[in-house]
Amino acid sequence: MATLSDHRRRMLPPENVDAQPITSDSVSNNHRTTHRRDAGNNGLRHRLVRQESLRRNIEHVAAETYLVSRLAFTLLRYLGIGYRWITQLLALGCYAMLLMPGFLQVAYYYFFTSKVKRSIVYGDQPRNRLDLYLPANIGEPKPVLIFVTGGAWIIGYKAWGSLLGLQLAERGIMVACIDYRNFPQGTISDMVNDTSRGISFIINNIANYGGDPNRIYLMGQSAGAHISSCALLEQAARESEKEDSVSWSISQLKAYLGLSGGYNLLDLVDHFHNRGLDRSIFLSIMEGENSLKEFSPEIKIQDPCLKSSIPHFPPVYLVHGTADYSIPSVASERFAEALKKAGVRAELILYEGKTHTDLFLQDPLRGGKDDLFDLAVAIMHSNDSDALANDAIAPPRRRFVPEILLKLARKISPF
Repeated sequence: MATLSDHRRRMLPPENVDAQPITSDSVSNNHRTTHRRDAGNNGLRHRLVRQESLRRNIEHVAAETYLVSRLAFTLLRYLGIGYRWITQLLALGCYAMLLMPGFLQVAYYYFFTSKVKRSIVYGDQPRNRLDLYLPANIGEPKPVLIFVTGGAWIIGYKAWGSLLGLQLAERGIMVACIDYRNFPQGTISDMVNDTSRGISFIINNIANYGGDPNRIYLMGQSAGAHISSCALLEQAARESEKEDSVSWSISQLKAYLGLSGGYNLLDLVDHFHNRGLDRSIFLSIMEGENSLKEFSPEIKIQDPCLKSSIPHFPPVYLVHGTADYSIPSVASERFAEALKKAGVRAELILYEGKTHTDLFLQDPLRGGKDDLFDLAVAIMHSNDSDALANDAIAPPRRRFVPEILLKLARKISPF
């Protein structure tokens, strides 16, 4: 039987092993060992975080690619498959391939930079999401551009504003790209309601992201110009009727920019039909022939009920290319005239020889000087002398696509 003395003896170090005294060096060695172990654990955690972030980014890329593909096939289903549309589809494919060097660079920025806050929820309906493009330095509140993308009311998608968001963020401007329900998921009233809700969210929450709620601008492109102008006029009607549910005011917008938009649907039904967007489909999008006037800003601005809201309207800038065959520039000309007659401060800017995609795609991908970009920046920095001084010495915007590819893309563009 082991005795207590035997137990104590077993606990002692063997007699032939020299006991090491505890010194400051041994404590230091232990500390370094622990530090290396902690550093290794931290490194492992960082790697796991990066892997998880990469996994989420890849999942987001896959989800967005699926959505874009589904939108494209939806558009083709409504346009019909015939000889004309097969040739148009081939032209679109070639057009996209020629611009692909630029698209890939912008897509990488969109998916993998921390300066893009993707898919912020602004409402409870499908597609009620927005992307927020943040400037590199948010030391003080930044001006904000709300952008509503085009897409023939069928393939509109918030990521179409990535190039605009990237380039304006480089000039210290925050960009919020609103997504909205497309047809057949929604009709025009759903699109307008979604856009209005997105504008309300940004006006009431942008300060939390570093934006200046006193310097908010609204821009729409193509179908997005039509939808956003409808949202503007609908909000003006609510304010005229003094509705209790008003969550934002048109007076909170510093300016409205309409790019290559159509504002009188009665004039555009036949034009779109001749270009392949079937009349019956277009009327379904616009909720029937009886609704065309209601969703025609050129006509609605003449409503006497809006007279009390006119003094609160922001300045309106309508921009169009004279070689635009998707939506003729006369659409902006007539809307500008209607706005001026109603008492709104409106300015028409026409760019000679520019097509529907030149202003929004080819010219920005070209880099360097861009009249439309300079106009937008000048409007949003108009009351900021420091920003204007920085704009004057800003380096030229970089080129994304070689000039020869841009010229070829322009020639075969189906738009």
